[in-house]
Amino acid sequence: MIRKSRNTTSSKAPAILAVVVLLVVWQIASVSGLVPRYMLPSPVDVAVAFVKDAPALWENLTITLQEAFYGLALGVGIGFAFAVLMDAFEILYRTFYPILVITQTIPTVAIAPLLVLWFGYEMLPKIILIVLVTFFPVTVGLLDGFRAVDRDAVGLLRSMGAGRWQIFRYLKCPSALPQFFSGLRIAAAYSVVGAVISEWLGGFGGLGVYMTRVKNAFAFDKMFAVIFLISAISLALMALVDLAERRCMPYRHLQDKH
Repeated sequence: MIRKSRNTTSSKAPAILAVVVLLVVWQIASVSGLVPRYMLPSPVDVAVAFVKDAPALWENLTITLQEAFYGLALGVGIGFAFAVLMDAFEILYRTFYPILVITQTIPTVAIAPLLVLWFGYEMLPKIILIVLVTFFPVTVGLLDGFRAVDRDAVGLLRSMGAGRWQIFRYLKCPSALPQFFSGLRIAAAYSVVGAVISEWLGGFGGLGVYMTRVKNAFAFDKMFAVIFLISAISLALMALVDLAERRCMPYRHLQDKH
């Protein structure tokens, strides 16, 4: 256990050191006047703004998290359904896979105003946008996992009398878990970013609306505080996905325990 803790700490040390150096350089550049302080507030100013505006940040954070949770849940469910259907029916794969790729070439900022125009300023257009940006990595990851299954293993199960459902449950689904969690990790980060982008273009609350207000007030210290908060949320969601992966696939991490 002690050895594992030391290995984990040593592996994260370069990243921690890089962040500390960046913050120190940032602080010096801001305080020394190298960059005007109103344009680049120091990390200390950002921390003070975060503490002072904590109630407002928390109120808007709950709205953004709610949108991100609903959109991510629907995106994962839809992505899973698409992957299963396209794996089961080759005609669906050939028909819809190119369309899925095309949907990801459309900029998010171009879709968001249309969704606001069609569905108003409530939560629905935000959720739809989050679904659009989260279902694709889940779909592609799962589909690649399904199609990478060993054909000899599939043939063996069929020779033993296994049906399509049994092959999916006992072979394809477990084999595709690594790709699924990779896609889910990306989707979790996209869910928060998608929520904030959709709130920029219309809404009554959320971190995106808050960012628009403080930007118009030229309160860049508060702007940076929101940026750090969004980054922290994304990292926390990715950490939760890592935890879920460890729970579902403990055998992949047995080597780390020795």
